[in-house]
Amino acid sequence: MYRVSPFVRLYAFALLGGAALATVWVNLAPASYYDTVEFRLFDLPLPAWLAPVPLSLTAHEVVARGLMAFFMFFITKELWEALILERSALTGGSVAVPFGGVIGGMIGAVVAWLLSQSLFETAVEARFGTGWPVPLGCDVVLCYVVGRMVFGNGHVALHVLLLITIGADILGLLLSGLANPHGLLRLSWLLLPVLASVSVWFFYGRRPGPGASERRRRHGLALWPYLVAGAFCFVGVAAAGLPPALGLLPIIPAIPHAERSFGLFAEAEEFLHDPLNRFVHYLAKPLALVLLLFGFTKGGVDLAAIGPTTGAVLAAFWLGKPLGIIAGMAAAAALTRTTLPPGVNLRDVVLIAAIAGIGFTVPILTLDSALPGGQMAEAARLGAALSLLAAPVSLCLARLLPRRAA
Repeated sequence: MYRVSPFVRLYAFALLGGAALATVWVNLAPASYYDTVEFRLFDLPLPAWLAPVPLSLTAHEVVARGLMAFFMFFITKELWEALILERSALTGGSVAVPFGGVIGGMIGAVVAWLLSQSLFETAVEARFGTGWPVPLGCDVVLCYVVGRMVFGNGHVALHVLLLITIGADILGLLLSGLANPHGLLRLSWLLLPVLASVSVWFFYGRRPGPGASERRRRHGLALWPYLVAGAFCFVGVAAAGLPPALGLLPIIPAIPHAERSFGLFAEAEEFLHDPLNRFVHYLAKPLALVLLLFGFTKGGVDLAAIGPTTGAVLAAFWLGKPLGIIAGMAAAAALTRTTLPPGVNLRDVVLIAAIAGIGFTVPILTLDSALPGGQMAEAARLGAALSLLAAPVSLCLARLLPRRAA
């Protein structure tokens, strides 16, 4: 098992640092904080057929709807390679059990959210079920840092944890966009990213044949065609009404990749020079700034905003999601007659489920569209921040559970 890149830890520190700074500011001088992050940078003139309402870009809109697309590209690239490459983390039938954990965790989180809403009135303006997409996602970088402390660097369970959190983030953001689109949901616009991806693969991304010239091989290694196609993909996804943070995902399958995988976020991939890994190399350092800005613009927590929605978020993350992950992995193993990856036992599954109770980045990314805003949204943001307490709980649980549990 290859070592995970140290950049992932850097991303976690950048995210928490930005959120900590924003939290201090919003509690000491809330007016100036909101004036800063909601300052209108410029109006983007778009035709009515592309955007039904005028688009005014603020600092937090630029980060959440624009820059976070590069972070989602970064983590989805790892999942894509794990699915298709030789000697990857999901070879053979090992995909079934983690995928069952993803689905089970999302179902468990939604059930816990709905049950808590039925017991407590969360807001006057909220109908039953409002905000159910909020707890669907996890937090890849924060869960990784905690998982590394629990399992140690290179443990197979750490990779299973990353697979579950990446899958939950992607599916959670997609479902949130379908349930609460930005403007109108116009899925016909998805033809644009499909055409862009297929075209760039056909003309540039296809593997050259045995008799291909050196010029043809170099032609396929150029990056600029994928940048152009990626821009079309981003526009198509955003115009369709889906979260723009998903805008770069359709281009990933079209970009030439390595022959084999070294594991999720493997440090060894820094020495690979295929186009897909080269894009990630160029993004590695700037992504730390992106997550710092995301934490600053979206992670400011009003400590006085505690309310029923805070409890709904915590119930979803601390009860529904862990129980759902355990049940989903067990059900997937039984239905597909597959087992856990070698080196992962029941103790590890329990710890994976506990760590996955941390939800910050993607849940906060969905707040604005899934909730009415105001007090309810701030209470949910506080709940997402409090979910970080699952980290010390997981560390204590790792000490209490016997290492040789069956």
